[in-house]
Amino acid sequence: MKIVIVNCFDTYEHRVDLLLAYFLSRGDEVSVIASNFRHIDKVKRFDKKKHYTFVDAIPYRKNLSYTRLKSHWKIAKQIFSELPCDIDLLWVLVPPNSFVKQAAEYKKRNPCTKLVFDIIDMWPETIPANKFKNFFLLKFWGNIRDSYLKYSDYVVTECGLYQTKLPLENFGNRISTLYLSFGDVNIARDNSLLNLSGKEIVLCYLGSMNNIVDINIISNIIASLSMKYAVTLHLVGDGEKKENLLSLLKSQKIKIIDHGKIFDQEVKSQILSKCHFGLNIMKKEVFVGLTMKSLDYLKNGLPLINNLKGDTWGFVERDGIGINTEDGVITAEVLTDYFEKYYHIQSFYSNHFSEQKFYSDLSLIMKKIECD
Repeated sequence: MKIVIVNCFDTYEHRVDLLLAYFLSRGDEVSVIASNFRHIDKVKRFDKKKHYTFVDAIPYRKNLSYTRLKSHWKIAKQIFSELPCDIDLLWVLVPPNSFVKQAAEYKKRNPCTKLVFDIIDMWPETIPANKFKNFFLLKFWGNIRDSYLKYSDYVVTECGLYQTKLPLENFGNRISTLYLSFGDVNIARDNSLLNLSGKEIVLCYLGSMNNIVDINIISNIIASLSMKYAVTLHLVGDGEKKENLLSLLKSQKIKIIDHGKIFDQEVKSQILSKCHFGLNIMKKEVFVGLTMKSLDYLKNGLPLINNLKGDTWGFVERDGIGINTEDGVITAEVLTDYFEKYYHIQSFYSNHFSEQKFYSDLSLIMKKIECD
């Protein structure tokens, strides 16, 4: 089978690499076409990767900007107009929404190609400010995705929550959730590093501290917990709202350890082994069911303090992988029977988010696509 995977954001390159490895293991002829612009760092990339072709994209400095929309529109037209006509399976990661329109146009020209849209984010739904979501240009951009989704043969979503807002009424069983994997658990949690006195609680915030993070809820969490425990917060990451968070926490009774960005997985695992909970907190307007940081926490055996609705909220309720909070005010004795409650976190990760689980779910999806 001749397969082409199209992706715009290096943020989700790990997902692409999992797809690539799976299809190569089947003996398929696979190529990846991706943007040469790094979305987080806002720089062009010049590295080379086997099976990858990088397409030149217009750089942009702001995530919410006309230049970004122009960049995505241009690269979409370029990629899909130059694809060969003999592709058996075209797997397209979305957003940008312009990819949906251009992939649909390709499908019209090449009806024998199976087209899969892999919805890895919802845009503009994930914009935290509601006032911007009704801006005519952003509504138009969202409608592009919804109007052309019907041309796909199958829709995959990165979390189940997305399916509640997509126009999927006529897709029947041609919809699946395919959770991301951060690989298999290869480092057991070192519980000897954890303070079990019951007097101190150690938290971690992992990842980008940007405009979708609710720093006020984080402040509420720390304020409420500090009434019972001595609180330590490990910060692993960076972002434009980091200084705002630090400023907000100045008046709190808290010890902050700022590690900055850490890319060494072993070093990160050691830090997480010292922590009781990982903070998985976003603004309530953000439409996200599962975060990459939550997978990192769970892989390292760390339960969550979570305010995300949808998939993660459900996992916490059903599978006991942490604490859900609406406003960040936590009054429970959260360290009581800590190990008895949370010994199973890494097993939960393996059952839901391991590479084996990813490939197993992908195999079921492919069976349905190939039988159709």
